[in-house]
Amino acid sequence: MDALVQILFFVVLLILGYFWGRYFEKRHYKSILRREKKTLNIPIVNFGAKQSLIDVQEAALFAGSVVISIDYFKMISAAFRNLVGGRVTVYESLLDRGRREALLRMKEDAIKWGANQILNVRLETATIGGSSGNNSGPGSIEVIAYGTGVK
Repeated sequence: MDALVQILFFVVLLILGYFWGRYFEKRHYKSILRREKKTLNIPIVNFGAKQSLIDVQEAALFAGSVVISIDYFKMISAAFRNLVGGRVTVYESLLDRGRREALLRMKEDAIKWGANQILNVRLETATIGGSSGNNSGPGSIEVIAYGTGVK
């Protein structure tokens, strides 16, 4: 009887994780798309070492960071994929959302300041939580985007 309750609990969490996770992910992507349209006017430019810089009146460092957690369904899916091998696609949307959200937050701050463009943007990622030692994957990821905004 105890095993049946545990299995039922697992299945309920899996189903809730799937539907709630999917709902919140779709909602987040809609927000990202809406905000990306608003920030299209500020380009992100990465200069090489031998390129000349544009005329700059002012410059400031801008950063945007976000922490995104994996839902229960994706965690179980990733654990299964790690067992059998192959590409862990459930982490791809997590990283995509994190990168895009961090870039948006950085761009929104730069726009408030009055920047015309952002130079030399870099992205850093880190895992937070998860199980250390057994490679079961991250509990959450943090993405930080930073660059130099210029007027």
